[in-house]
Amino acid sequence: MTITLRSILAGIVLAGLATGAQAADIVVGGKNFTEQQILSAITEQVLEAHGHKVDNRAGMGSAAVRQAMENGQIDVYWEYTGTSLITYNKIEEKLDPQATYDRVSALDAEKGIVWLSPSRANNTYALAMRAAEAAEKGIASISDLAAAIKGGEGLTFASNAEFYARPDGLKPLEVAYGFEFGRANVKRMDTGLVYQALKDGQVDVGLVFATDGRIPAFDFTVLADDLGYFPSYALAPVIRKEVLEANPDIGELLDAVSAKLDDQVMARLNASVDVDKVSVENAAAQFLRDNGLV
Repeated sequence: MTITLRSILAGIVLAGLATGAQAADIVVGGKNFTEQQILSAITEQVLEAHGHKVDNRAGMGSAAVRQAMENGQIDVYWEYTGTSLITYNKIEEKLDPQATYDRVSALDAEKGIVWLSPSRANNTYALAMRAAEAAEKGIASISDLAAAIKGGEGLTFASNAEFYARPDGLKPLEVAYGFEFGRANVKRMDTGLVYQALKDGQVDVGLVFATDGRIPAFDFTVLADDLGYFPSYALAPVIRKEVLEANPDIGELLDAVSAKLDDQVMARLNASVDVDKVSVENAAAQFLRDNGLV
């Protein structure tokens, strides 16, 4: 073999090794809305800070990201317990938050997907009021709201059309809590308009999503669902079993992130991006620094 040929072959081998060294060992997925983009960035940054090479593929549809995980195209992302239970596993049984987590953990384990520790962030439907008015009226829970309305408070409610009409929406909620807003006091509008209507005082109560960034930005109080009417959409990291077995530290790192998340924290992160126009990457980095995770 000539020196030249040896040199060429050696170069090819070295190039291959270099390419392999640069290849990502963990593929992070994510859905296509702000909360998920922030979580994907947090995951990418915390894993890279601890020596992993990461390929971040945020911005996928819900069905697409789930299918990609089942196919082994992504390794880890953040999911909602209610989404897995209802959408992916077609379970319609009403379960409490712990039972929901336990059920999806068992069902998804059969598909090689491991649920890590759930956070206290639950991106489900919620009822909200302006904080000052809620405090003035002594309303902290939906039961308090029901008592106020039954006591003669003519409070108005803004709802999107879907929740107003769906069989597990407004009417069953009123039945569960034993009150009724009254037809004239319910204002149907697009979801995005509910927040502004509540902020501007056009209505007294609004249907919101619990981790929406406009809740802290507009100084709303989320009323406690003290009877557990709304399904649990607890947020948790999910990872392919074989990836976790090969990289057990990832479980520890993401469990530590999960422990720092609740509705208020997630809402502030969402608001920093959607309201304050901080970049997703900077919001993620600040969160990790503030919580001593990097």
